[in-house]
Amino acid sequence: MKAAQFGARLARAQEAMGHAGVDALLLSLGADLPWLTGYVAMPLERLTMLVVPAAGRGEPTLVVPELEAPRVVPLPGVFALQPWAEMEDPIGIVTSLVDKCVGGSPTLAISDRAWATFVLRLQATLPGARWRPASEVTAPLRAVKDEAEVDALAAASAAADRVADALLAGEIALVGRSERDVSVEITHRLLAEGHEKVNFAIVASGPNSASPHHEPGERTIGPGEAVVCDFGGTLAGYCSDITRTVLTGPPPGELLRIYEVVKEAQAVGVRTAQVGELCSAVDDAARRVITEAGYGPYFVHRTGHGIGLEEHEDPYIVAGNSEVLVPGHAFSVEPGVYLPGRYGVRIEDIVVATAAGPRALNVADHALTVLDV
Repeated sequence: MKAAQFGARLARAQEAMGHAGVDALLLSLGADLPWLTGYVAMPLERLTMLVVPAAGRGEPTLVVPELEAPRVVPLPGVFALQPWAEMEDPIGIVTSLVDKCVGGSPTLAISDRAWATFVLRLQATLPGARWRPASEVTAPLRAVKDEAEVDALAAASAAADRVADALLAGEIALVGRSERDVSVEITHRLLAEGHEKVNFAIVASGPNSASPHHEPGERTIGPGEAVVCDFGGTLAGYCSDITRTVLTGPPPGELLRIYEVVKEAQAVGVRTAQVGELCSAVDDAARRVITEAGYGPYFVHRTGHGIGLEEHEDPYIVAGNSEVLVPGHAFSVEPGVYLPGRYGVRIEDIVVATAAGPRALNVADHALTVLDV
């Protein structure tokens, strides 16, 4: 990405800070930092922090451990780089930068994922400050993806689709293998399709399929079962996330009905995700299909979450969220039904809101797939 693009993002962040009454952003771990600078901080006991003053109050400065500085791509004119040596105090450096650009009682917005030890030390050295989460400023900005970000999400989704296609085609053996073995194969396939890392590879079979975030274990997958496969990773910095549920042989009749209900709910959720619609309305539309079929109490999670540099970010497709969808919002639509101790079904795609209507980035088949492998 060009320096001008990062500069434009920083300018937008500073404009948002002005509207929110924030004097400085203090960004450490999490996706805000790479979104604004291109640098991904390692989760170390050594502090990394980008200090972004309000517009007109000085240059943004990235405070970084000296041994990490070679990993930073310098962007002169976008931010200054200030490495700190092992015997220096990074909290003192950050405090000094804040004191230079703000008054005695500043409002500071700090990374939601900053380590508590650093937050507490900064609060002690800046006793007059008022503190807010940085997401109040950055989350609405990051939620709206530009064209390059949508292209990156589409590439990640296409790579995940190729793994899903292999699953649906029976190329990934299921029956007689442990959930963990299948999860490992899905992981290897995601990496082979270009992902730099795999964030999760859920394989939940039989009664385990009723646990939405099941950890794959040694259970052997048997015939006539539901197998929920939910997997995703990071490709060129942006995340993929897809879920398909397959059946290993002829299932009980109710399971067939549940599958069709979830498939319809997922399709309705995608169709409802129009620009100008409330996030809560998308959740309600998908949930209504499941409730009217009699399975409302067994849909136990929100319909979706935003996605981008992180697997979960704004906007959240959930009841009570009155945020309006705008072009560039990217999110999952993933309704599910889970009967405890019996079985579960979930279907998930990543969707982007566009002026021309919802664009599903995942196109792997949604039809019921019965495998005998």
